[in-house]
Amino acid sequence: MIIDTLENSNLYVALHPRFKSAFEFLKRPGIGSLPIGRADLDGDLLYALTQEYETQPVHENKIEAHRRYIDIQFVLAGEEVMGYAPLDQLSSAQPFDTAKDFGLYNGTASLNLVRKGMFAIFFPQDGHLPGRCNGQPAHVKKIVLKIAV
Repeated sequence: MIIDTLENSNLYVALHPRFKSAFEFLKRPGIGSLPIGRADLDGDLLYALTQEYETQPVHENKIEAHRRYIDIQFVLAGEEVMGYAPLDQLSSAQPFDTAKDFGLYNGTASLNLVRKGMFAIFFPQDGHLPGRCNGQPAHVKKIVLKIAV
C-alpha cells in the first residue's frame, strides 16, 4: 500500500507500465467534473470508476481485496479513512468471486486518513477497507483507477 499526494505521483510511475497513464489521467484539467460511472482508458487493462457516497463507520463492512487489479483510489472531494491489512494476515469471510475479482476478509486494518488530492495504491496482496468515516459520515467524490496486474 502507498499513500501520497498527486504532486508526488511521478515517484511511482516505474512500479507498473500503466501507472504513468493512470496518473496523467488524474492530472487532467476538469477531472473533478467527470461523471459518475466507468470511463475506459485502455479497455479492461486500465479504467476509471468515478464514485460519490457518504462514508460509513469503520466497523461496518469487511476488508476487500482483488487479485487481477491494482487500485489507485484518488479523493477528488472530501476525505475518508481507508484501512489496510496484509492479505496474508486476514481470514476469508466468503469465497473469492473470480468473475468479479472481489473477495471479503475478516481481520484488523490499520487506518489512514486520505484527503482531497491524495491517493492510495492497493496491490493484490493488500487488503483494504475504503469509504470509512473520520468520526462523522461525510460526502466523498473519488476516482478508483483499476489497473490490470
